[in-house]
Amino acid sequence: MSTPHTLSSDQALTRLHELTVLDVRTPGEYATGHLPGALNIPLDQISRALPAIHHAADLGDILVVCASGARSDSACKTLAEHGIDTATLAGGTGAWAAAGHDLHRPEQGSRTRWGMERQVRLTAGALVLAGLGLGLLHPAFQLISAAVAGGLAFSALTNSCGMAAVLAKLPHNRPRHGDIDATLAALLDHRPRR
Repeated sequence: MSTPHTLSSDQALTRLHELTVLDVRTPGEYATGHLPGALNIPLDQISRALPAIHHAADLGDILVVCASGARSDSACKTLAEHGIDTATLAGGTGAWAAAGHDLHRPEQGSRTRWGMERQVRLTAGALVLAGLGLGLLHPAFQLISAAVAGGLAFSALTNSCGMAAVLAKLPHNRPRHGDIDATLAALLDHRPRR
């Protein structure tokens, strides 16, 4: 088993031409902006993509990216268990953008997408407000707000997010039919420059 490595935004920028970049966020998040040349393979599709990723790893180094680094760390550990040595981007696309590096976005006219963090904030806030509002009718409904607060605290302590996992399964966060197949084909054809 290999140990995942971490690259800073500046280190990744200088090596971008020689890296195969895998973005493990949802398609909706990927559409909000991604590293130049990044291929979108959502975290829950990593197992399906293993043969193509193995092929890409034989040709050059792989950089795994997500929004903040948590999902890419998880993907790197999974890939390491399958003998694929990878690196992750410290701080994810958030750190990349904060360092002033370009993010590629879909062409004009495409529907604006929300990142997963924004979707979680909206959902959590709406559930808390609903629990408080319904709590005026019956105090038991306030348990909804308490459950969301507990879930957020657990999420922070474990650096995982159950709500994000559920939201990632919604249709707007899933790859369109054929998208993952096209990405895997692109990954098999991808040749990093040296």
